[in-house]
Amino acid sequence: MRVTRKRFCSALLAAYLLFSLYAAYSVFLKPRRSNSSRAGPKEKHGRDYVGLGPEEWNPWEVDEKKSATTIPLLKKVKLQQEQVALRVQIWGKAAIGLYLWQHIFEGLLDPADISAPWREGSIKEGTSLFSFITGPAVVPGYISVETDNVVLVLNGREEGKISYATQWLHYAQALVQTRKLQHVAVVLLGSEQCKNEWISPYLKRYGGFVDLLFVIYDSPLVNEEDVFQWPLGVATYRNFPVVEPTWSMLYSSRLYQCNFLGTVYKNSTRETLMEVLKQNGLHKLCWISTREEWWPQETNETLQNYQDALLQSDLTLCPLGVNTECYRIYEACSFGSIPVVEDTMTPGNCGNSSVSLSAPLQLLKTMGAPFIFIKSWKELPAILEKEQNMTLQDKIQRRKTLMEWYRQFKAQMKQKIIRTLENAFLPTNGGH
Repeated sequence: MRVTRKRFCSALLAAYLLFSLYAAYSVFLKPRRSNSSRAGPKEKHGRDYVGLGPEEWNPWEVDEKKSATTIPLLKKVKLQQEQVALRVQIWGKAAIGLYLWQHIFEGLLDPADISAPWREGSIKEGTSLFSFITGPAVVPGYISVETDNVVLVLNGREEGKISYATQWLHYAQALVQTRKLQHVAVVLLGSEQCKNEWISPYLKRYGGFVDLLFVIYDSPLVNEEDVFQWPLGVATYRNFPVVEPTWSMLYSSRLYQCNFLGTVYKNSTRETLMEVLKQNGLHKLCWISTREEWWPQETNETLQNYQDALLQSDLTLCPLGVNTECYRIYEACSFGSIPVVEDTMTPGNCGNSSVSLSAPLQLLKTMGAPFIFIKSWKELPAILEKEQNMTLQDKIQRRKTLMEWYRQFKAQMKQKIIRTLENAFLPTNGGH
């Protein structure tokens, strides 16, 4: 019995040695075969697996390549650092900052979780490096100021917001006075009545420290010198996403001629819109869902319904709110649904349409927005009758035009803010 066990152990040891020799031969000596004729393996759930190429993977080869390129990579990183002529830190303390960063700059944020207390990202454009921070943990006095140049994104829509915005302005002013900052620009969600006089004393032209102001709505402050108009964009505070165009978005037939999902205020033109739709039976052709009170937040269900309505409608009806410019306009563009915009001035200081032919919505009109502009919702029946006579091919071409315009619009706004910041902040371009 003892002899048998001894022989068994010897045989097992011999087998182990033979296997080790074969493994060493396979790794170091065996000729490598091409696997180009083999079909690539599939991942689960039907996804195609992206292979590494015609040759078999060799971990030693990867290490060799890494070591061979380490020095060039270090040189490249150093070169990129040297090529950065302007560094700008953006402090996003209003939801419009997400439109600026994610939709205009097409930047990413880490972490992706929208409820995270601190989110940040960076992107290099030409010789300028932009970083972005946002979240409830971004508060005055608890920020690492990593540059001489800052863009503050603030909400000045109402008194309570203005009070919070001025805290940030005073903080930035203190940093400028102690020479921890050299330049400050502000992107401001202004008043819907364009009553933004409170920020004027902070502008350099009035003895303040703010070099540049980008303000939303047709503000009389806009002069294209140090005050510029900025688009309202989509409702990021309601978690409206970045929308990537798809084949079906462009080419599929849509179920509805138009949509309107929103609040119908008493004694507003929205009541007129509802009457026109019902009197002419047009509500049967459109996705209509109304409420009497405004909801500041969306649920997952209402957000999905809204996006579905945009995706399944050829037109999106954009009646007046407190201001002519509304999130709905940009959200419709995202899904290729033509905005039908009520082109009428609202009460306030946002321009005089009898003096300026481009008011309201001066920025969008100047940029050639391919919208349908109307003066009264009584024009809607004729517009929808024309829709019924349009071919799918005509509608497809119209969607392409709209979505390409919107892509170009965002790209041009991006280049405008970058160019404006560089001209003002770089020493060679007039900055201090």
